[in-house]
Amino acid sequence: MVTIRLTNSKTRTKEDFVPIDPSNVRMYVCGPTVYDRAHLGNARPVVVFDVLNRLLRHVYGADHVTYVRNFTDVDDKINAEALRRQKAGSPGTLEELIHERTEETIAWYHADMDALGALRPDHEPRATEYIGQMIAMTQGLIDTGHAYAASGHVLFRVRSYKDYGKLSGRSIDDMIAGARVEVAPYKEDPMDFVLWKPSSGEEPGWESPWGKGRPGWHIECSAMSHELLGESFDIHGGGLDLQFPHHENEIAQSACAHPHGDFAHYWLHNEMLQVEGKKMSKSLGNFFTVRDLLDQGIPGEVIRFVLLMTHYRSPMDWTAEKAVAAASKLEDYLVLGARFFDPVVARKTKPAQEVVDALADDLNTHLALTEVDRLLGNARWNELTSTLDFLGLISLGRFEARRAELDASASTILRQTEILTSLRTAAMASKDFSAVDALKSALIAAGVEVRMSKAGVELVPGPDFDSAKLEALQ
Repeated sequence: MVTIRLTNSKTRTKEDFVPIDPSNVRMYVCGPTVYDRAHLGNARPVVVFDVLNRLLRHVYGADHVTYVRNFTDVDDKINAEALRRQKAGSPGTLEELIHERTEETIAWYHADMDALGALRPDHEPRATEYIGQMIAMTQGLIDTGHAYAASGHVLFRVRSYKDYGKLSGRSIDDMIAGARVEVAPYKEDPMDFVLWKPSSGEEPGWESPWGKGRPGWHIECSAMSHELLGESFDIHGGGLDLQFPHHENEIAQSACAHPHGDFAHYWLHNEMLQVEGKKMSKSLGNFFTVRDLLDQGIPGEVIRFVLLMTHYRSPMDWTAEKAVAAASKLEDYLVLGARFFDPVVARKTKPAQEVVDALADDLNTHLALTEVDRLLGNARWNELTSTLDFLGLISLGRFEARRAELDASASTILRQTEILTSLRTAAMASKDFSAVDALKSALIAAGVEVRMSKAGVELVPGPDFDSAKLEALQ
């Protein structure tokens, strides 16, 4: 069996991955707060952990991996967006507008991440579906002295957990000095964080021992991961921006709520994304969503390819130049892979071991793409197609459809070859090449490469081959 090695943020070392139970490898990844479209930075962890999910399923078996990624569908940003819509005249109560917004945003998220070739997780829990578990965990923390109720809030006593700060490598006092912490009169300590907060007016809220309210952000992931994966599971992932305070707080409250468990054994964090060498921000005018790119005509597989070009633990720079290069590379793979595609053999062919080994070395996607190039150079066609399918870049179905398109156009290409050959012979005698040039231009416009030499005429479907345009020449 392949040995997977991962850089564990908790130990800051690359370690052999040893699952708690090889028959049920469990991974939890923090998902989006569903108040708006996912931007490109949001897409990076989706693609990173989709690759890890695919690798785990390849190594341990598709039925032996449980992948959970949540939706945060109760949040002040969601409330603010719903309130903005209500003030703009949208019909319905605030609660109805909140529900409408979360449903709409989750549908957008699914469509955009599907376009990037990301497999849906096994479970996509919504925070609002686990309020009971959050209340129970919060009460348990109060009962054991790790939390306290004050002014309708419930707060976690950070200093009650001796290992707080180990994940991010900072002491509590350093955090207070360097962080913007909310100073509130009901807090015993500035670092204490909210587990439950009161709701007022039409804000979404649930009845609890502390009055009508809603959960704090951090308790959501602890409750959902415990419910779906247990007190101990293998991998917890997310963007580096979540390491503190979100993941640090998750560890503290989960360890105190379930002292007999280990919570997550391995912590993985992907680095942040830049655009043309600068931090992505609306003020710089370089902020865009995944949907913006898709609407500009950049295919999802191109976005995915660019994201995979950089190791997940390195800052990733999105550039227009990279997107163009990725599109060209993927078209080469599709054209050549389809030309030699054998659907029966390809579906029985495993992804190239060199690529699997590259991913097993701390998800080295950059090396994996280099190995894909070598497959192309060495004409290992079936491995090329199965590997690209494994990486989520080009599915076997697309190769098969492109091959069928080529087969259907074969007779037309042969006929056009005969016509161009005849016109060329006549032109060489008359010295009038206008008809030859006209047909050649039409063929090129249809994505056909025209190769003429002393030996004759050869027509080859190129990267931009369009069978409909070719058929229109009849």
